Amino acid sequence: MENQAVDSLALAGSVSYDMSIWGLFLEADIVVKLVLLVLVAASFWTWAVIFEKVIRMRRLRGYAERFEEAFWSGGSLDELYDEIDREPQDPMSSIFVSAMREWHRSADRGGIASEQSRASLHQRIERVMQITLGREMERLERHMIFLASVGSSAPFVGLFGTVWGIMNSFTSIAAAENTSLAVVAPGIAEALFATALGLVAAIPAVIGFNKLSGDLGRYASRLEAFAGEFGAIMSRQLDERQAP
Repeated sequence: MENQAVDSLALAGSVSYDMSIWGLFLEADIVVKLVLLVLVAASFWTWAVIFEKVIRMRRLRGYAERFEEAFWSGGSLDELYDEIDREPQDPMSSIFVSAMREWHRSADRGGIASEQSRASLHQRIERVMQITLGREMERLERHMIFLASVGSSAPFVGLFGTVWGIMNSFTSIAAAENTSLAVVAPGIAEALFATALGLVAAIPAVIGFNKLSGDLGRYASRLEAFAGEFGAIMSRQLDERQAP
């Protein structure tokens, strides 16, 4: 019995394992390696989406502030429309341009002469602004479903890699008929590495999704408020045309 224990200790001491991250990856099973590669790719793409969204939202808020300053400055809306008609730089400008384009199209055709035509024009302007707002928000929310998917599924993908790695580790231990800690530890470490990497991918995705969802919600409310205010302005102008 004593000789077997000595032999086990001698065997454990003669085998060296690279416990670094790269070493754990190289020693992992092919299935675990695929899981790790998927999680690494998801983590990099998650950070890319987060940085792109944060920078874009900051830029759009700056555009919105400059546009609102020009819009509420008291200048001519027709001049502002002529200035940004071809290249609206942000969703708020796009909403404004779409409404003004519908207004000019109806005015050029003489479509605001009667009360019924003015009511119809007001409805079309409201509809056009809502369609433009929805389209712009759809563009801004692109890739958000990816963040939600990574945040919810990455821990389970990592857990799958861990379970698979532990199964293989136990199989190898049984085949070697050696249960010393030096033999068991590397296989368990390789398996647990998949769970750790799953959490590394999931945590930023969840935090980024919650932060960006809040920012997008506030920006959408800002666009809806502008569309409502601009719709009221257009309605007053239609009423003024109706007045004798």
